[in-house]
Amino acid sequence: MPDIKNLSPLEKVKVVSDGLRGTIAESLQDELTGAIREDDQALIKFHGMYQQDDRDRREERAEKKLERLFSFMIRLRLPGGFLTADQWIALHEIAGENTTGIIKITTRQTVQLHGMLKSKIKPTIKEFHLAKLDSIATCGDINRNVTCSSYPTELSVHDEISSYADKISTFLKPKTRAYYEIWLDEEKILDKKTEEDPLYLDAYLPRKFKIGIGIPPNNDADVFINDLGLIAIIENNKLLGFNFAVGGGLAATHGNPQTYARLGTVIGFVEAGEKTFKAIYEVLTTQRDFGNREDRKQARLKYTVDRMGVDKFKEEVEKRTGFPFEETKPFTFSERVDYYGWRQNPSGNWDYTLFIENGRVLDEGELKLKSALLEAAQTGKVSFRFTANQNLIITEVKPKDKKAIHKILEKFNIIEQTGNVSAIRKNSMACVALPTCPLALAESQRYLPSLITKIELLLANHDLENENIITRMTGCPNGCGRSPAAEIGFIGTALEKYNLHLGGDHEGYRLNRIYKESLGEVEILSELDGLFADFKKERKKNESFGDFTHRTKLNT
Repeated sequence: MPDIKNLSPLEKVKVVSDGLRGTIAESLQDELTGAIREDDQALIKFHGMYQQDDRDRREERAEKKLERLFSFMIRLRLPGGFLTADQWIALHEIAGENTTGIIKITTRQTVQLHGMLKSKIKPTIKEFHLAKLDSIATCGDINRNVTCSSYPTELSVHDEISSYADKISTFLKPKTRAYYEIWLDEEKILDKKTEEDPLYLDAYLPRKFKIGIGIPPNNDADVFINDLGLIAIIENNKLLGFNFAVGGGLAATHGNPQTYARLGTVIGFVEAGEKTFKAIYEVLTTQRDFGNREDRKQARLKYTVDRMGVDKFKEEVEKRTGFPFEETKPFTFSERVDYYGWRQNPSGNWDYTLFIENGRVLDEGELKLKSALLEAAQTGKVSFRFTANQNLIITEVKPKDKKAIHKILEKFNIIEQTGNVSAIRKNSMACVALPTCPLALAESQRYLPSLITKIELLLANHDLENENIITRMTGCPNGCGRSPAAEIGFIGTALEKYNLHLGGDHEGYRLNRIYKESLGEVEILSELDGLFADFKKERKKNESFGDFTHRTKLNT
């Protein structure tokens, strides 16, 4: 690690934080402000929270000489996105009591709640703890929530692979007891040896770290966008192990060509079990020791891999594990979708995948999502699994209970809504952006639904309304809505302005590229109208829109 005087300011905060404690406890006691101290704002991320403010009200409050309307977002640790019925009921109640009430499903198979006041943080975490839920390490420079493909091909293998998400999450948790002391009133242990952390040491990782598990043939988990992607290799209904893909990540900075989106590079195969965990661990230690701690914009694993070179990076990991990667095993991803509606899984039980636009679970108009899911949970006959596309699966429904759950979904217009949603809307996604995200340059989740409505009309005019075009929007170039990995990607540059990206594929092997810069809505629709017309006339048989634009509009 570089000498402390060369570290970025945030690196210094971590090193002197006393195991991520900082002065968080003191900040919580300050009743003169809704905020916490500046250094603690960095540390609280490791506990699963971000400090935010309502940007819609900044100007109004500034005129009244009031401080910003500060609040906090909390994100749960849910490896593989699974919740029991009782946990869903607890989440519903906590969201209603302590936050805006909207349950936001994220692209990493978990939920985040917004609008939590400082005084509500501790009660919220205590209530989650009673429900056997926590927010440890869901933000910050640490391994984040581990994602996993949501749909089983063979149930026994899917259960085994899903269990890896949970085991990896536990394996890579920080050793500090700060979370339990600050939020759950655990007595502080003075013997620092109990907190020695051979993985994270005292400075943790240079930047956030994301792990995703993919199960071919469906790349619903977008495995290549992760710092570390694990591709399950299954033969004769047996998990052999995982192909390792390193260096994925979508964040960039406008105007800085040294930052870029990148998909993971497959470096080899590791057999299941102890070797997989050892290899995962040493990928993290290599990033810990070789990652850039002076420039956070160059600190993600993708830059470490590119700076070292793939072969050198692989060689370093192998030196640390004590064994070589095996040759990459053959695999094929043929789709990247959620399976909407009812679907019987290999156990004989049933799953129902709901479309939840941009992951926002609330009661709105005739669509009562929150009420429907609460009533389903209260039957005790279901469990829940979030998908990496911001949707929700009601799962583990026994055949004898399917009719009762179907009636609940019909009662709250879920069946009708899911059936009537267009193909392009079903495969659309947006990040949170305004008004809470401090990095947002433009709208995203509040704007994409209306833009999709106008795009639907364009598609219908060209008899393309059944085309399943992966469409994603982010309010800035940080990639939370995975727009660089879409067939049509919108990336915010300023209020009401977006870069239009084209040419990603259907399977997740290829990123898109910028096509036109800083377009307003009229220009976006005009460009898409022309592109759809060309697609209708010039496409090859069964060619997707992303492949068409890559071939004809970008590959020149």
